[in-house]
Amino acid sequence: MSNDMPMLDASTMVLVLALGNLTLCALLTFFNHGPVRAPAMTFWSLSKQIQGGAWLLLALGDSGVVPAPISIPGGYALLFAGVAIESGASWEAARRPAWRTPTLILGGVAVLVFFLCYLIDEEGLRSVAASLLLGAFYLSGSVALGWRWRDASLLQRFLSLATGALALVVAARGLSVLLLPRGWGWLSNDLLSQFSSGALYLLLLGNAFGVLLLTRERLQDTLERLETIDPLTDAPNRRGFFQLLAPWLALARRPGLPTGLIVFDLDGFKRINDSYGHPAGDVVLHQMVALCRRQLRDSDQLGRVVGVEFAVLLPRTSLDEAVMVAERIRAAIDTTPVKSERAMIKLTASFGVTTIRPEDSTTSLFQRADEAMQRAKQAGRNRVTPASEAVADI
Repeated sequence: MSNDMPMLDASTMVLVLALGNLTLCALLTFFNHGPVRAPAMTFWSLSKQIQGGAWLLLALGDSGVVPAPISIPGGYALLFAGVAIESGASWEAARRPAWRTPTLILGGVAVLVFFLCYLIDEEGLRSVAASLLLGAFYLSGSVALGWRWRDASLLQRFLSLATGALALVVAARGLSVLLLPRGWGWLSNDLLSQFSSGALYLLLLGNAFGVLLLTRERLQDTLERLETIDPLTDAPNRRGFFQLLAPWLALARRPGLPTGLIVFDLDGFKRINDSYGHPAGDVVLHQMVALCRRQLRDSDQLGRVVGVEFAVLLPRTSLDEAVMVAERIRAAIDTTPVKSERAMIKLTASFGVTTIRPEDSTTSLFQRADEAMQRAKQAGRNRVTPASEAVADI
């Protein structure tokens, strides 16, 4: 039995890459991107269409259907453009759009470099340029995938490492021809060419499944975030705030520093919506939350409980200190009009302040704070009222 390892010829591998990319394009046509397709996904889908056309043109050239002087320059030009766009899509997904334009410009430069190499040396130099340029663009995509390594998911880290490793294999073919024309021991240039073609196929599969899985993973993260975060103000919603509050309710049963709670409501907010419209009301809420956060410590938590009623959790804060924080927020809201498209809108808010008691539940705690807030409204609004039944400071 022969020990020779069967190897696919270059024409077959090019055909496989063409069919793989075209099949992926067909699947993307029926992929549910949601009501709005992200720019990164739009660029990535376009890149796959261009790469599919590139490999198909190269396959037709290998089979003699299209003349080589047309198929090779045209196919590689499309291929470099497609891979450059794919790399740009990775930078777009990494929230670094400033890198997208230079990447696309480099794609145009790569096409010119390849044409120059093709004119100088139709076979050798062209092969070197193709391997090095493709490897460089895939390596750029790998860096984009791993740009925020600490915040990246395990799937994103794996894709970054795998793409980088395969990109180096693709580039190694060109480096080998330049530095080791006869190969290195058992690693001949023909075998390295097979490895490079296999790496391109794995990049096709890995990037295809990887990007689609990352899209679904990020969508799932967004849905989970919306369960606890108010999308308008980017503050915890009622459910999210209660989750943050739960451990402090438990700690209140132990001796130690108290935890303060502020509940406040914007005065006459319906007038803003009626006079200036709901978009102006949204601007007011967003800017008001940003203003309040500037008055708080990093450990304090501001949440939108319901409508225009907000709550602030103040860990290790006595009642008197919580009242001072509430007064600081009240003064900031009162003295800082919010600029909308139609007018400068003046706001006021009424505050109720309490601390967590050992026997408190969420219901009793908020009931006490809400009652204090209602007394502030009844007393004329735009004021801070501590809960009368709050326990003395520890």
